[in-house]
Amino acid sequence: MAGSRTYRTKAIVLDKTKLKETDLILTLVAESGRQIRAVAKGARKPGGRLAARCELCCEVDLLLAHGRNLDVVSQADLIAAPLGASPSYELLTAGSAVAEVASRCTFEDADDPFVFPITSAVLEWIASVDSAHLDLLVAAYIFKLLSHVGYRPDYTGCVACGDEAPTYFSAQAGGVLCASCASNIAGAEELDPVTLSWLSALIALRFSELAAAQIDSFTASHLLALAHLWAATHLDCRLRALEFMLGC
Repeated sequence: MAGSRTYRTKAIVLDKTKLKETDLILTLVAESGRQIRAVAKGARKPGGRLAARCELCCEVDLLLAHGRNLDVVSQADLIAAPLGASPSYELLTAGSAVAEVASRCTFEDADDPFVFPITSAVLEWIASVDSAHLDLLVAAYIFKLLSHVGYRPDYTGCVACGDEAPTYFSAQAGGVLCASCASNIAGAEELDPVTLSWLSALIALRFSELAAAQIDSFTASHLLALAHLWAATHLDCRLRALEFMLGC
């Protein structure tokens, strides 16, 4: 209804911040891809109806009221809780990393319909894989989402000279480099052919294909570290949840 103070949307909970004694400020990504910050009043009360429906990474159907600075949650119905009622420490850390990157790639004044479905998809997949694939899927999510918002790495050849046999990776340079050009780029990292091929696969393959692929823990962890470097460099921020995941 035109001019209505309320509106309904599906959203994923990306972050929660305590407000006063019993309230929460929720950071959400709506189905449209727009970021929403809203107050959930009484969400921290023991036994409160909103508490279980506003957990990190939950997908919810919300009725929101427009506010002067923050919107207000009037109603919340749980659609999905991909991390489960009692997620493992490892799964919660991975979900936090996904949510952190999503919050950095969404904005309150811009719609982007790509963000919601890819975030919902990766959260569903990470709940059903082992630790190596957990790292792999989070790394893939980071490269896929950042490629979509304008930070796509170039793997076709050396980004400096076009050499078709690159052996180094540099987030600062924007992709892969040959050995000669890498010598002039601080922080360029030499990679073996297997890791280089995986970098391309992270963007090209679907989550379902990556979840079924054979990969060892060391390679998966290394790919996650490269994804973290790429995101921190191009989003120009510290990604604490990702740092924590890599330190686990």
